[in-house]
Amino acid sequence: MSGFRRPVCWPRATRRLLGICALALVVVGVCASSAAAKNGRPATCSGTFGSPGVLSGTYSSNVRVEGVCEAVAGPVVIEGNLTLTPGSGLNAAFAAGNVAVQGNLSVGRGAFMYLGCIPRSFACFDDPNPEHPTLSSASTVEGNLSETRPLGVVVHNSTIGGNVQQTGGGGGTTCENPPPTFPFGVFSGYEDSTIGGNINVIGLDSCWLGLARDSVGRNVNILHNQLADPDAIEIIGNQIGNNLVCQGNSMVWNSNETGEGLFPREPHPNDARHRVGQCVLSSPLSEGGPLGPGPF
Repeated sequence: MSGFRRPVCWPRATRRLLGICALALVVVGVCASSAAAKNGRPATCSGTFGSPGVLSGTYSSNVRVEGVCEAVAGPVVIEGNLTLTPGSGLNAAFAAGNVAVQGNLSVGRGAFMYLGCIPRSFACFDDPNPEHPTLSSASTVEGNLSETRPLGVVVHNSTIGGNVQQTGGGGGTTCENPPPTFPFGVFSGYEDSTIGGNINVIGLDSCWLGLARDSVGRNVNILHNQLADPDAIEIIGNQIGNNLVCQGNSMVWNSNETGEGLFPREPHPNDARHRVGQCVLSSPLSEGGPLGPGPF
């Protein structure tokens, strides 16, 4: 049987930078799951918020998540594709269960996912001391991470071999009345991770979005996203192999706030071969201040 836990919420400056405030689905007992390992059961994981299904062990085929599932009972190996069906959810940010997908990972409309955790930026939900975390979990996807109108996708300490594509989705351009899966406002974030190809986030309407300290092999395209939090979109300290393109977004920042307000800010420039659009000059460090003079 599982229940909800509201994790410790760090100050706003740290919360939005680190993405630590999110709902955890914590297992307090062993939950039954219809997920199939190499025992011949159907390769489907299903559950509810009150009793999530559990992904665990090795799966010799594709796996579908229907309803709510967790990776909390040891390593998970999927020798195929992992699909989150529309409206489903996967919490794979537990130190007790990293996930390795040998194919592609797809997130459907209205679905949510937490993948990976690391003390620097996102405490594992099973860390006994979330205010001073020490545990971590590294997940891998050998193919692409594709998201079509998801509610929110939060990735930390993970390796994506191909591309990350998030198209549309979010909880609307608001931070008000958030769903229980994102009690402090719906958001998507990609932090402290390695992406072999491109990151494309296009047409997202949500509360907050961030990309921080990622290593991206090719391009980062942040296009036509509208975020309600004035602190979004944070794009900070990334290593980008080719181009950083930002166009049509509500706002972009290569800095994070150092207190409870939007200003003052601390810069974290990105390393990119070429910069286009809103991500050419450094974002302002003080209210009403100019762009630049350094690169974004």
